[in-house]
Order: sequence, then C-alpha cells, then structure tokens
Amino acid sequence: MNFVVHALVGLLPVCCFLGALVFLDSYKLVSMRWVLGTIGLGCIAGLLSYPLNVSARDLLDIEFVTLTRYVAPFIEEALKGLIVVALIRRNRIGFPVDAAIFGFGIGAGFAIFENLYYLRAMPDLVLGTWIVRGFGTAVMHGGATAIFAIATHTLMGQHPTKSLLLVLPGFLVAVVAHSVYNHFFLMPIINTLLVIASLPILFTIVFQQSEKSVQEWLGVGFDADAEIIELINSGEFSSSKIGLYLHSLTEKFEGPVVVDMLCYLRLHKELAMRAKGMLMMREQGFVDKPGEATRAKLEELKYLVGSIGPTGLLALKPFLRMSRKDLWQIYMLSS
Repeated sequence: MNFVVHALVGLLPVCCFLGALVFLDSYKLVSMRWVLGTIGLGCIAGLLSYPLNVSARDLLDIEFVTLTRYVAPFIEEALKGLIVVALIRRNRIGFPVDAAIFGFGIGAGFAIFENLYYLRAMPDLVLGTWIVRGFGTAVMHGGATAIFAIATHTLMGQHPTKSLLLVLPGFLVAVVAHSVYNHFFLMPIINTLLVIASLPILFTIVFQQSEKSVQEWLGVGFDADAEIIELINSGEFSSSKIGLYLHSLTEKFEGPVVVDMLCYLRLHKELAMRAKGMLMMREQGFVDKPGEATRAKLEELKYLVGSIGPTGLLALKPFLRMSRKDLWQIYMLSS
C-alpha cells in the first residue's frame, strides 16, 4: 500500500502540471501524441544520465552530495537540452508556449524515470521524501528544461545564423536553477513550496506573451501571404517587383526551374494561409485537420523542393517568410 501511495505522490504532480500546461494552450499547438513522445524522450534522457553520473563520480572521486550539487545538474540538463535543441532545429517548436510544453514534457519524463528508479532502489523512503520529490524535484526538472526551451527558442528565432552558441544562456540558467535546488539552502519543504509557487507565475507570463505573439503573427502573416497570392493571380504580376525578380533569374536558372520556383512560391503561401486558418479555428474551439487536398499540396511542395534545389530556394528567400514560426507551420500541416 505504501508503494502505491509513494508512487502516486512521486509521479502524479508533475503529470498534472504538464496536463495543465497543455490545457491552457488555447491554440492547441502541441498534439497529445507529441506530449507523450516528449515524456518518452525524457525517460530515455533519465536512463542515460545514470551511467554518466556514476562514471563522473568515479572519475572525479567525489561524494554523492558533491555530485548532485555541482556535476549532475550539468549532465542532466545537457541530456534534456539536447532533445530540445534537436526539436527546435527540426522546426517542431514554433512559439514559446509549445517550447514550454515540450521542455516541461521532457523534464517530466526525466523525473518520472528518476522517481521510478528511486521507488525500486529505495522502497523504504518516508512519505515526506516523496512529497518533496513529487511536488519539488520532479516539477523542478520540468521547469528547468522548460526555461531552457523558452530561452533557446527565443534566441534562435532572433539570431538563426548563430544557433549553436545561443544554447548557452538558457543552459546556464537551467543548470544554476537545478544546482541551487539541490543545495537545499532552505528546508526541503520550503524549496518545494517555492518551486510550485514560482513556476505557475512564470508560465502564466510566458503563455500571455506567446498568445499575443501568435495573434500578431497570424494577422500580419495572413495578410502578407494573401497579398502575394492575389498578386500572382492578377494580370500585373509580370510587372511587379516579384515578377521582375523571377524574370531576372532566367539568366541563372533554366526556364522550367524558374516556373517551378513560381509554383513553389504560390504553393508555399497557400499552405501558410491554410496553417494560419487552422490555428484561428483552434483558438475558437473548432477541430480543423488538413484534408486530402492539403496533403496533395504538401507532396507537390516536396517535389518542387527537389526540382528547384537549395540554390533556387535561396534565391526565393527574399519573398518567403522563413522564421522558425513560418517553418513550423508547414510541419504542423504535414503532421
């Protein structure tokens, strides 16, 4: 009976916290499949951390307390952070809200594995310890990785050409937060209360700012995409700035490739508008999924990418909105 109570106290709080984040996402940017996937990836990170922590302790010849305070935070936040960076670079994260959910999901998965390990290895721990581990340590793991994800996503979005260096600020904040928590400068129960009191405030601010960012992006982006499609459909396209630019490309690319570039531009804008329309519907509580026509356009877009090639796509970049938000919306349709 004690095992069941300890397991519930150790595992449920972080899962409930993650569920609350998903519920508060009014645009439903992250599917439940991906939420469960991030938990699984976090569990793998937790599994990998065990031999690395043991090796570090043996190599450095340090006490367990020293390991948990000064070494483990670097190892564990690095493992969780690598997953976040991979998701960002593959355009799976579009806004701070989904960065927070993905990050917290990974941290939650890590904490779930860690607490399951302690349940098995130390079954005689008292209930108070599991309250601290469930409400404090587990939520701290999720919060630290969420902070890293939000900071890294924001910095990578602002400076996409220097992505690898921009992981450091968020990583250091996550490591310091993790290390400070493990020092237990205050009583463990006070530490736990600080964690569960401060993170909701932080996430509320992030969600409010992110929702405002989504609304602005939807408004400006939708109008800009519609304007280009209208221009392509009009009889004045050839004399427009984009038309003249594409005509100049005939000196560098073969005629059929330039035609494919125009098709790609139009298709990209149509899909971008479709993705933004889906988000608007979700915000109003409607379920809107891509149909067969959208999937056919995505397949055509994939074909055109191969036909145009990297150089052709680079030539089109001045007229394509290629921020991480805009790259993410195409992924959203394909998933």
